[in-house]
Amino acid sequence: MKNRLFLLCFFILSICLQVFSQPARQLVQVIVTPDKSDWTYEKGEQAQFQITVLKNNVPLEGIDVKYGIGPELMDAWEEKTVTLKEGIATIKATQFKEAGFLRCHASVEVNGKTYTSYATAGFSPEQIKPTTTLPSDFEQFWDGAKAELAKIPMKPVLTLIPERCTDKVDVYHVSIDNIKGKIYGILCKPKAEGKYPAILHVPGAGIRPYYGDVWSAENGIITFQIGIHGIPVNLEQKVYDNLGAGALNGYQTANLDNRDNYYYKRVYLGCVRAVDFIESLDCFNGRDIAVTGGSQGGALSIITAALDNRIDYLAAFYPALSDLTGYLHGRAGGWPHMFKDNFTNKPEKVETSKYYDVANFARFVKVPGWYSWGYNDNVCPPTSMHAAYNVIPGPKELHLFQETQHWTFPEQQEQKNNWLFQNLLK
Repeated sequence: MKNRLFLLCFFILSICLQVFSQPARQLVQVIVTPDKSDWTYEKGEQAQFQITVLKNNVPLEGIDVKYGIGPELMDAWEEKTVTLKEGIATIKATQFKEAGFLRCHASVEVNGKTYTSYATAGFSPEQIKPTTTLPSDFEQFWDGAKAELAKIPMKPVLTLIPERCTDKVDVYHVSIDNIKGKIYGILCKPKAEGKYPAILHVPGAGIRPYYGDVWSAENGIITFQIGIHGIPVNLEQKVYDNLGAGALNGYQTANLDNRDNYYYKRVYLGCVRAVDFIESLDCFNGRDIAVTGGSQGGALSIITAALDNRIDYLAAFYPALSDLTGYLHGRAGGWPHMFKDNFTNKPEKVETSKYYDVANFARFVKVPGWYSWGYNDNVCPPTSMHAAYNVIPGPKELHLFQETQHWTFPEQQEQKNNWLFQNLLK
């Protein structure tokens, strides 16, 4: 009974988190819409944006709208004020001659409160190329790092979590030895005897506990959800809050001036070590492993598939860490936007970033991949994500949900799950 209550509460919490990850609707709606239904143009075309302001679903008349147009996350090219006529303002954007994205921000003030929105037009996004370059010893560097990892015994420790188990699934807290410390995660595996495919869940940015993917395990798939910071993933939330505000604050750029000591080296290798662990399980079928995640997890999905040929499928939402040097070339770079500020733009930091940039790993991804993001993403600029996607040589499919920012519709999650299940359970 306690187990069922826990799972019910967890399910409700998951739904709530998904709902609240999307923006709440406000009394006044500012709607910005490109004049092409797919928001996509050829470079050299001139986009047109329509701005509509609604209150109680009724267009507002005669109010002023401030707008700005420019490449995403960069300074606006033009900023003006227009007055709504019949509830609508139509804006012709500056001609965009390069492959990339142009964003129109709009804001209005109603009864002393400001309401804002934006939309983003893409211009020949399939032609966007990375600004980062591939180091000549990129493969040699990572082959050496993996060889270093292989010398370290895994030493797995599995601790059953009875309150999270169900009648179909056993749930464990797991620790395994990684280069420089450990990797921790939550393993969910079917109780029934048999051999099963597996999904490795890699995390988005931040420091938090994890609960595992029981649902997929109940449907016949081993799941292993990992943290990346070398700390247990079943502690109280305040522990992670304190680490996020203290020792792990700004981990994304820790030791960026040294490719051998940069924070993400042990993270990327930790993902490989997680695959080692999955391969060691008696219930694994020995054939089928997928990796999936969003944002930082989308990046780690691509990176893991590039580093480890035991990965068979990957599904990535809005991958971070893509084309990090964009800002050094007059356009938006990928999260965590490390080169937007001059203090990070040191030659040694830029050089280190090339060994960790998703765009460079993407060149080596050969397995089938499912990818999804939106043109309006305000954390991982679409320019950066397309730069990485466009150089992937393996089978790939991109599912665009143009209006999404750094969140997903339920339909995206459903499509991703269906794609993974169809490939892993075929």
